[in-house]
Amino acid sequence: MALVKLNATQGLTGTLPAVSGANLTGISAGITQADQFRLTVDVTSTGYITSNLERVDNASFSKIGTGMTESSGLFSFPTTGIYLVKAFVNGVTIPDDNVGMIISVTINNSNFSDTAIFQSSGDSSAGSSFTGSTECIVDVTDVSNVKVKFYADSINSGSRLIGHTDSNNTFFTFIRLAST
Repeated sequence: MALVKLNATQGLTGTLPAVSGANLTGISAGITQADQFRLTVDVTSTGYITSNLERVDNASFSKIGTGMTESSGLFSFPTTGIYLVKAFVNGVTIPDDNVGMIISVTINNSNFSDTAIFQSSGDSSAGSSFTGSTECIVDVTDVSNVKVKFYADSINSGSRLIGHTDSNNTFFTFIRLAST
């Protein structure tokens, strides 16, 4: 252990132990979980997104930690903690259509509530391309019960959420911020 000698001109006398990692408490190691999934094909109808999802697989991507588990559009968390959940949406609307994305969360593995909502609309004369996002913070106190799924909202014929297997157009990000 290294010692630091303080002299009287600094207002203290004696020696103090150097700070080591063994003496520190309450400091986390930073982000321990981060993951991304994306839509691989366009979504053209309203409903929960239950298929055509993949973990981002570009050469530049690497998840941190175990990563999320996805089954039929239902996302399960790898460990407890406070998570930032984000949905980024890229799409096209026909005239007078509203297209949206909803993040739905359950804390009892049964009843889902709409926790975050993004909505875009085409004008009355022409459709439009859009991008947007929505996010929420989820307190995952029990990995068996707290889960997330995504709902494509109000998609009429001709409107769509854009998916692609080689790049992030519509995608979902999960980052563990802290312990619960």
